[in-house]
Amino acid sequence: MINLRLVLRQVGLLLLVISAALLAVTLATSQWLGFGVYDLRTTRSMLQAVCVGVAGGLVLWLFGRKCRSFIGHREALLLVALSWLVGAVVAALPYFFWAGGGSNTHPFTSFVGCYFEAMSGLSTTGATVLAEVESLPRGLLLWRAVTQWLGGLGIVVLFVAVLPSLGVGGKKLFQVEATGPTSQGVRPRVRETARLLWLIYLGFTCVEMALLCFFGMPVFDAACHTFSTVASGGFSSQNAGIGGYDSVAITGTIILFMLLAGINFGIYYQLLRGRWNMLWRDPEFRCYGGILLLGSIIVVWQLYGGRIVLTSGKLIESAGFADALVHGVFQVISLHTGTGFCTADFDQWGVVPKALLVGLMFVGGSAGSTSGGVKVIRCLVAAKVIIAEIERVFRPAVVRTIKAGRWAVDPELRQATVVYLLIIVLIAVAATVILMFLQPQLDITTAAMASIATLNNIGPGLAGVGAMSNYGWFEPASQLVMCVLMVMGRLEIYAILVLFLPGFWRSE
Repeated sequence: MINLRLVLRQVGLLLLVISAALLAVTLATSQWLGFGVYDLRTTRSMLQAVCVGVAGGLVLWLFGRKCRSFIGHREALLLVALSWLVGAVVAALPYFFWAGGGSNTHPFTSFVGCYFEAMSGLSTTGATVLAEVESLPRGLLLWRAVTQWLGGLGIVVLFVAVLPSLGVGGKKLFQVEATGPTSQGVRPRVRETARLLWLIYLGFTCVEMALLCFFGMPVFDAACHTFSTVASGGFSSQNAGIGGYDSVAITGTIILFMLLAGINFGIYYQLLRGRWNMLWRDPEFRCYGGILLLGSIIVVWQLYGGRIVLTSGKLIESAGFADALVHGVFQVISLHTGTGFCTADFDQWGVVPKALLVGLMFVGGSAGSTSGGVKVIRCLVAAKVIIAEIERVFRPAVVRTIKAGRWAVDPELRQATVVYLLIIVLIAVAATVILMFLQPQLDITTAAMASIATLNNIGPGLAGVGAMSNYGWFEPASQLVMCVLMVMGRLEIYAILVLFLPGFWRSE
């Protein structure tokens, strides 16, 4: 049987971590530190959320405080799933308490809307229910960005790094949270691995924020956009997003760090050890770079001389090479890595660039990165499997080993990759049907793009969920469906699907 008391104890500790992060944001935006504009109503709502989070965390921790068992594989699966599902409840409370004294028309007066925003943050999806982002006080804007930063490399990875009480079970927990078809750490001890990943992550955060401030972005905005960029999140502190700054230097900085966030963090560890040849030996990195290069060339070529509408409202009637290059490359990298930032309304582009961008949404970044999608390595393995099966038609006697670079892909991994891709497609189709059933007025493009964008943790899509749109007009039931899609995409499906199997809850 699953040791539920142990799982709930660890969830309680996780709620305390989230509450501590929320308290830090509250202090950062308070009248004492002066980071932003002090607002009593916002501070009160955030402190109320801290109190509820701490109370809930203590209750769960006390419930299982005498449990001394280690975490098994089932407990790890359940803990990771509950970490996002329950963690998003606490993360949503500041929005809900703040909206309680406001207009009844605000999206945050519905707790489902608040939960959607919080889940979008923790899962680094970047989808929002807000039509006017700038209407939020700075405290809540910073909290939105911090939830993405925490979810970027994974709350659970931080959890493993700072909580030695997990013992040997921490390795099982880290394996469930790690993204991609394999889950090998970059160092033998999982706590050392988690700490190292967070140090690299923190280093990227500090460098990007310093660069954005140097290039003229206000400190508060630089903090919000940095937290979102390194997490491949996409929440912005202004309605126009990155396009509102109209700065090539700022846009270029965001491009650079979106690109870096989409690379396997294990490669950075190898580079720190002086193994620079890993960049070219790693087949996923080469494929990742090739996809970005080819995609950028096609999109820039399609945009050149065409009409581009920026998110700031500015219209470029006939795009020159520089405009096509900046906005084309930005959107390719943003959607390929799952960041979801926008500088232009790509929903108004031609069929070819839109189709390419949708394909990149599915592919996603590298395994072991903060990106969404199915991951480049899975697509690479699947392509090699397809080629091998086609070859078997005219060469049935040939037994060929499938390799990813210099490494042979064993049959078990090949099967797991194909099955995963099949499940992703089936879930996207099923979610599209469910959304159209819940809201019959939905057109199929909007329903499909909402499913794809949330399942792959992208945020913006096409049609009704395009770059200039939001998710606030969906019914609460539809928003809950998309919340499930977001957490499934973040945890790579299985950690959620197993919860629906009766055998998961039975004893051995």
